[in-house]
Amino acid sequence: MLTLAAFLVPLAAHGQERPSFVTYNHHMEEPGALEVGLNPLFGTQRGGGSFLGAWIELEYGVKGWWTMEVYLDGQTRRPLVLEHKVNPVLYLEYASLNEADKTMREVVGHDVEAEHAEPLDVTRHEHEHELEAKLILSSSVKGWNLAHNWIAEKNLGGGAWEFGYAVAATRPFTLAATSRPCRFCAENFAGGVEVYGGLGDTDSFGFKGTSHYVAPFVSWELPGGTTLRLSPTFGLNGKSHRFLLRFGIAREVALGRGRR
Repeated sequence: MLTLAAFLVPLAAHGQERPSFVTYNHHMEEPGALEVGLNPLFGTQRGGGSFLGAWIELEYGVKGWWTMEVYLDGQTRRPLVLEHKVNPVLYLEYASLNEADKTMREVVGHDVEAEHAEPLDVTRHEHEHELEAKLILSSSVKGWNLAHNWIAEKNLGGGAWEFGYAVAATRPFTLAATSRPCRFCAENFAGGVEVYGGLGDTDSFGFKGTSHYVAPFVSWELPGGTTLRLSPTFGLNGKSHRFLLRFGIAREVALGRGRR
């Protein structure tokens, strides 16, 4: 799958790997740092066997207002340098993929469990070119990060616009940092919950015939720039997968001096 993404972000919040897997917030990479992440997914489905998926994510902080984010290629732009009470982000993405993809980075339209039960020998030969727009609203309130994503996706080969949503609430286990380095200190952990799903399309907008999920998550930042994430995910209706399990491991490496 080839993905090109661009963000337009009027704020400057750096150095925090988001604990949630589907919901984006306004925190981005430190200037001069490269983060490499691997995100495997295990899923179960009623109409077929269990499956595995994964995606690799690369993120590089070019300047304080510009971050390159790559699924294979992408970029993030931040025109202003101040953080606000509500931080809007405009996300644009182009993707060239085949229907065998099961990474489930988000849910849109009528993306339901039954579609993932088709044999891989069939779906791997079905290619699509898609354009995605995502409006991200993110706020930091008394230690909590509250984020809301509106998603719109269009198959460039034809068809209706498809819509989806994702919301998340995240908080560090403690806001007080210790004076010494440690692996198991509470400030190294963050957790929360996200809810996401489809909102139909331009022909049939709404919750009817769509899938929805709730997913608690936890992240652990280790000394040296490694972050581990875990999220058990539960389907909320008969159109959803019963259970998904997401893992994430990311490593941050300083490559050069960024400049704000």
